[in-house]
Amino acid sequence: MSDLRIGQGFDVHAFTDGEFVTLGGVRIPHTRGVLAHSDGDVLLHSLCDALLGAAGLGDIGMHFPDTDARWRGVDSREFVRHVETLLAMRGFEVVNVDVTLLAESPRLGKHRDAMRSNIAKDLQIVPERVNIKATTTEKLGFIGRSDGLACQAIALIQKKALAT
Repeated sequence: MSDLRIGQGFDVHAFTDGEFVTLGGVRIPHTRGVLAHSDGDVLLHSLCDALLGAAGLGDIGMHFPDTDARWRGVDSREFVRHVETLLAMRGFEVVNVDVTLLAESPRLGKHRDAMRSNIAKDLQIVPERVNIKATTTEKLGFIGRSDGLACQAIALIQKKALAT
């Protein structure tokens, strides 16, 4: 019997002055930046929470607190790689991940493959096991007013099969 576990994550950041946002480890030109302690990559932050939740390892704030100066401005791909290491140390591997960006902008189309590639590389899985979607809130709420963006993620992990 396999040991499958599922986790979900959510992250949100407010927009601020800036010229780009980072999503899935890709720097995307934009008319705004995000207010954050690290690079503010909502996609990777929600993914980390989903993976940590699936393994019962708490949340991103427990592992990378915004009160710790060493995480200021850090590339969130470091968070993903660290989380993957934590999973591997406990005998888990990632089966697949699915993320949904909630934002009026930026558009993800031409950046999606690079994001999938980054995530797959950092989680040591094939890109076909990484799905990235985007939606708007039809101009409703803080996202619809372009005050910020959010992302939700779900991840499935399993115990690695023992060699026989």
